[in-house]
Amino acid sequence: MRVVIAGSSGLIGSALVALLRGEDAEVVRLVRRAPSHPEERRWDPDSGVLDPTILDGADVVVNLAGAGVGDKRLTAARKQVVLSSRTTGTALLARTIAGMDTPPPVLLQGSASGAYGDRGEELLTEDSPRGDTFLAGVVRAWEDAARPAVDDPRVRVAFLRTGIVLSPGGGALKPLLPLIRLGLGGPLGSGRNYWAWITLEDEVRAIRHLMDAPVDGPVNLVADPARSIEVVRALATVAHRPAVLPVPGFALRLMLGEFADEILASQRIVPRKLDASGFVHRHREITGAARSVLA
Repeated sequence: MRVVIAGSSGLIGSALVALLRGEDAEVVRLVRRAPSHPEERRWDPDSGVLDPTILDGADVVVNLAGAGVGDKRLTAARKQVVLSSRTTGTALLARTIAGMDTPPPVLLQGSASGAYGDRGEELLTEDSPRGDTFLAGVVRAWEDAARPAVDDPRVRVAFLRTGIVLSPGGGALKPLLPLIRLGLGGPLGSGRNYWAWITLEDEVRAIRHLMDAPVDGPVNLVADPARSIEVVRALATVAHRPAVLPVPGFALRLMLGEFADEILASQRIVPRKLDASGFVHRHREITGAARSVLA
């Protein structure tokens, strides 16, 4: 199997590369700098440069490229970086794929569970309408940028609507884990909001599964939803620490700015299409996942 990956240096991309190497797959990594490894090929999304021959013979293209949403404060300039880092590269890949005489048959396109916005207790599937938050708008534009490939009947396109990724290195909750280990973790806001989450191990296993499973359109890459306080308590329990000190919503907003609204949002998302495709999570509920993350 030949797999071309954009965004291979991030948390998910690095783990996916390791999994594929373990299967002796041929991995090609798209990078924006001068290549320094035999697997690497250069592309330049900002200039619209991607040599189509790089994609020749690829069985799957995986696009995970994009600036971190929570890495920096969401100023107007940072919002533009978050948006353009996703849409520019996605549009270039989609145009290039659709313009090939023999395109790669599968495009697994990065996306996010933030597509649904803040929805309270509502149970959300891939058929649920998208929300109206900043991140929901980003996801809309991100997925729309893949339209040339979606419209090509020769290409199966699946959108990886990924939840909060839990990993031994922290993932999206990296800033929270040191507090939990110090016994300073607790409810974020009310703690009643639902978080859509998945372990890094299941995330990359799901992506590998979707390379073969005949699934297209949005796919929720999540496990069973849990309230944010349940996630914090599960991690604290495994770390043998209390989880009683609350962090009020206003304090989160002072620390994180507008990104706090994404953390406090409630997204009760279920992996309906992933389940129907036959995928089996290794960490379906948060208690077992917490043990895996903090082991």
